Amino acid sequence: MSTNENNQKHTASEIVLRLSGSDNSSDDITPSTSSPSSIHSIDIEKMARDEPADLEQVKRSLPAKLGRSSFTRWLHHIAFSYYRKTFTVIFAANLIAFIVFVAQNGGTPSAESVGSAASANLMVTLLFRQENFVNLVYELATDIVPLSTPLWLRRRLAKVFHYGGAHSGAGVAAVVWYIMYTALTTKDHIAHPTKWSLANVVTSYILVLMFCFILGGAHPTFRRRYHDHFEAIHRYSGWVAVCTFWMHQCFAGNQYRLLQPDPPSLGVYLIGTSGFWTFIVSSCCTALSWGRLRRVDVIPETLSNHVIRLHFKYRNMKPFYGLKVSTKPILEWHAFATIPDDNANGKPDGFSIVVSNAGDWTSDIIQNPPKKLWIRGYPLHGLLYTSKLFRKIVVVATGSGIGPPLSLFYADFTPRRIFWSTPAPETTYGSKIIDMVKKADPDAWIWDTRKEGRPDMVAVTYKLVVESGAEAVFIISNPKLTRKVVYGMESRGIPAYGAIFDS
Repeated sequence: MSTNENNQKHTASEIVLRLSGSDNSSDDITPSTSSPSSIHSIDIEKMARDEPADLEQVKRSLPAKLGRSSFTRWLHHIAFSYYRKTFTVIFAANLIAFIVFVAQNGGTPSAESVGSAASANLMVTLLFRQENFVNLVYELATDIVPLSTPLWLRRRLAKVFHYGGAHSGAGVAAVVWYIMYTALTTKDHIAHPTKWSLANVVTSYILVLMFCFILGGAHPTFRRRYHDHFEAIHRYSGWVAVCTFWMHQCFAGNQYRLLQPDPPSLGVYLIGTSGFWTFIVSSCCTALSWGRLRRVDVIPETLSNHVIRLHFKYRNMKPFYGLKVSTKPILEWHAFATIPDDNANGKPDGFSIVVSNAGDWTSDIIQNPPKKLWIRGYPLHGLLYTSKLFRKIVVVATGSGIGPPLSLFYADFTPRRIFWSTPAPETTYGSKIIDMVKKADPDAWIWDTRKEGRPDMVAVTYKLVVESGAEAVFIISNPKLTRKVVYGMESRGIPAYGAIFDS
């Protein structure tokens, strides 16, 4: 080994020792006030080169965060996330349309027009939960963009996984429109009472009640504390709303067609309204997902008393997909990233998921390995699909968070460095998982927290980014640590992506 290589390795080891023992307080979610430029803040694309960065020029501690103050950093990286921006744009567009509707009609727009607006927003809400549509959105944002595209654009396109902002923004707007519709149709019933108008008013109030249940249950605080209750409220209220909406369409059609001088038939009236067609699309979104409900065979592979790997053979699976599974399909569903499986000849042979003990359901699956499970919907792209937008990435995972990246490693599409922090990795996850990680990155940093304690995740991640010249960081971990690492990177000019836990 040459003297230069020895010096570089020596410098690298010094940096590792310094970073692993650095003060965690410097990476707290509350930003510091100093803000000199970091290496990445100058031009991150200059670091994304083939030759390794000169480690002697890399600071042995984290550089200061960018921005004029902690408040401006909070606004930019936390308060105005892409999820909230998407929500705000959609809701603001609806609010403007709402004001225009009211102004153009002297304060009382027609109930049919308002109902169509509500139905259109409901369609958008459900489209952004339909697997094939979401996959299309991912592919449009990711697959047609070459790596020669400027990094500033690619890093923004990678935020496509914030599509939940469109779902919630359109959903809240739909409720606002529908409350206005209910007020208008109540007014119309009082002015022209018929059995159809009465039925329309009753179903309208039932729908408003269901929508309020859905919105209340989806509040982030309630959702975090009572996730099972949130799922039940969302599912059952949604089913009641869909069934009620079909009756409501017929009642409203009869009410308003009879107010016309030459009333058309109900069928002719309905097919002439935009609300009828948008609701057909909404109904198809729900029917398509549940129409794919299947009970399939499972081959369990126990890795330890903390982790189990479940193999499925009913179909092959490409990389970058996730799937929902359940033992009680009416009550609860659990989403997992899938890992393509190969047979002894290296040919595709089904897929698998890694289940780690994280609650009552996962604990029961590990202790009582299932022979069959329910699956629903079409496999769905996830966060790591957007890694295809970058020339090189750093993958950070803690514990069972290594499961989703295994699909990325199998694809072997984007060069990567890996940092995995977990207690007793080989004992807990087995040699097969370890081998997959090391095959994806022979220099993977597998940190055993039982032997080495808890690492400074932000400092180690930054070290790997600078060392490898990576363009972005992807982290799969718990909500608190995900937010900390993403903020720690983004506030230093490095694109970073982690799961959205309130989408």
